[in-house]
Amino acid sequence: MHQRPTPPTAPTVTTGRHRMARKALLAASALGVVTALMAPVRAGAAPAPAAPTAATPLAANGQLSVCGRQLCNASGQAVALNGMSTHGTQWYAQCVTDGSLDALAQDWRSDVLRVSTYVQEGGYETDPAGFTARAQKFVDAAHARGMYAVIDWHMLTPGDPNANLARAKTFFTAMAKKYKNHPGVLYEIANEPSGVSWSAIKSYAEQIIPVIRAEDPDAVVLVGTRAWSSFGVSEGSDESEVVNNPVNASNIMYTFHFYAASHREEYLNTLDRASDRLPVFVTEFGTQNYAGEGANDFTMSQRYLDLMKRKKISWTNWNYSDDHRSGAVFKTGTCNGSTWAGTGVLKEAGVWIRDRIRQ
Repeated sequence: MHQRPTPPTAPTVTTGRHRMARKALLAASALGVVTALMAPVRAGAAPAPAAPTAATPLAANGQLSVCGRQLCNASGQAVALNGMSTHGTQWYAQCVTDGSLDALAQDWRSDVLRVSTYVQEGGYETDPAGFTARAQKFVDAAHARGMYAVIDWHMLTPGDPNANLARAKTFFTAMAKKYKNHPGVLYEIANEPSGVSWSAIKSYAEQIIPVIRAEDPDAVVLVGTRAWSSFGVSEGSDESEVVNNPVNASNIMYTFHFYAASHREEYLNTLDRASDRLPVFVTEFGTQNYAGEGANDFTMSQRYLDLMKRKKISWTNWNYSDDHRSGAVFKTGTCNGSTWAGTGVLKEAGVWIRDRIRQ
């Protein structure tokens, strides 16, 4: 659904050991332990994760888990995270800085940052160690500001996630080793599968989830669905293929993506039906067309947001950059400056989504 064939033209059961380690991080947060992050990122060794400050989303909710069809906090209460997704970090690392993340956490009041590591298109495959370190730097920066982080394996083309299976195992092993004692991560293992059957996606998930669980048995894993994470709708199917043949794993959610100007009633109804039967996290959406550009359709977008609010479905919006397309929240050139807060630096879509997150 979010298709980018060419680069942008603008610049289970909780173990005692893991439970105690994660509680220790949250206990430290009550003392106001914060680590300052440098910006922008450079490839290299990432610092140790910082504890969140008190009263932040991370400090308030702690370790997340899936309870029934809901995302729940450490107290077992259903929660819905709202926030933003980065653009590809191979193109827009300059938009993920100390100042921009301060604005996202404090001015926008975001709960979560989705860190998008593209696999192809000049991304991870060109420098696995460098892009792993970059992802860790951004995850650490989100944690330092009390936000959760979605670790997004942004496979897009080829659409079969099995084509990058070995790379995914390497990446998620490294990420899970680093964050196995941290309550602030969710692992998104396949951004947008396409042109491939649900059974093939399910097979991939059942090979990657054990890799994560071997290091981090507690964190929520997010599984992409067929046809650009549309539950198959964009290729003529629907959510029934997942309902009837779910991934054989616990503490997982399924992802759904939409772009409101392109994806109308059929997609909205699919999200409604699917979330009645399955735990769903909307890890990517836009108010524009499926390419993240063109005119905004705020009316249709609000219908989606109303549904997600009513059903406590978490979401992250695409994208926190100054790409020239209308789906990027910042005006072109903003990421070369130092002003991030307020609405003066935002495009129309940015003003709209900031207001919704602040609500």
